[in-house]
Amino acid sequence: MQAQSRRAFLAGLGATGAAAARDSEAYWQGIRREFTFPEERVPLNAANLCPSPRRVTACLERYTREIDHDCSLENRRKFAALVEEIRARIAAQIGAGADEVAIVRNTTEANNIINNGLRLAAGDEVVVWDQNHPTNNVAWEVRAARFGFAVGRVSTPVRPSGPEELVAAFERGLSARTRVLAVTHVSNVTGIRLPVARLAEIARRRGIYLHVDGAQTWGALQVNMAELGCDSYAASAHKWFMGPREVGILFVRAERVGEIWPNSVAPGWGDDWETDLKGARKFESLGQRDDARLMALGAAAEFLDATGWERLQERVLELAKLLKEELVEAGARLITPMEAELSAGVCVMEAPAAARQALVREFYSKHGLAVAANGGLRLCPHVYNTREHLERAVGAVRATRRLWNA
Repeated sequence: MQAQSRRAFLAGLGATGAAAARDSEAYWQGIRREFTFPEERVPLNAANLCPSPRRVTACLERYTREIDHDCSLENRRKFAALVEEIRARIAAQIGAGADEVAIVRNTTEANNIINNGLRLAAGDEVVVWDQNHPTNNVAWEVRAARFGFAVGRVSTPVRPSGPEELVAAFERGLSARTRVLAVTHVSNVTGIRLPVARLAEIARRRGIYLHVDGAQTWGALQVNMAELGCDSYAASAHKWFMGPREVGILFVRAERVGEIWPNSVAPGWGDDWETDLKGARKFESLGQRDDARLMALGAAAEFLDATGWERLQERVLELAKLLKEELVEAGARLITPMEAELSAGVCVMEAPAAARQALVREFYSKHGLAVAANGGLRLCPHVYNTREHLERAVGAVRATRRLWNA
């Protein structure tokens, strides 16, 4: 896989670096041209699935053809070293060590590795946020039914006044029996962002393991594991990271790796119960992988590095802020907080439950916008979206007013 320099990346954009400096929107228009979706079918639901840049798709296609041409072990041996390069790049992006990062298949798998791998017994307690995704929520209930530990759920204010109110809700939910706190960095149903670093301080003081579902922040925010302070973090490449489908990551802090049993054991593990694999690699003992997909993960990581993580985060927050302000002006009532410290790229507005699917269909069929009905009506702009896309979304809210009062 050939890495592209930042200069080569910028040169490949439709807008020149000079034009981008004069007009920031010119830069993002260049980013838009890296994606093949037509203006009649605009994705505005990054919380579920993102399109990939052309170079990611090209990388996937290239290596798929290569493997089909020669699927021998001799040809495929090179992928082991290439995967390690990709692991090191991703680890650097999230402020982790390479030995702390497992490349798995998605957030669901990563969440369940932690769920099934931690030692828990009857009398122990796991505390979850009631806004967690089912794979970090219901999954704990399923395991509790088998092993007899308790699961406590924390509810937070619908419209929190600030991080302190969120932290206080979790402190009240913990007990002397709590062994694990499992939360979501940004809720996919409200868009609320939890103060994970603060929760990590509390968990550490009490000897509680903190697991974070980062499906809505990896690729949207400049996350750093050292700053977050969590024990593990799960995410999928197919969401905000704009990578290939069925690839994800699981970060596990080095000192915690030995505490967690793997979900599966495949060739390469070793010949006894103690694995030969180093660090978090033991969690990706999954059998035959799609090497082309792993290479495409590397292409996505290169794309994001070339875009610039600080610039990417600023753009996501800028688009979300603009969208929320315009939606309020159009008469929508937001569920997601306006404040950046309490939110990220997920934007959810109130909508009658009976009308949500009709709204989703009309946004798509009449306005060419792919949105979702999670928690209300959910719109999640990313760097491939333009200001015109947001204007169209606000226009769609106004045009569907009859459904909002259903």
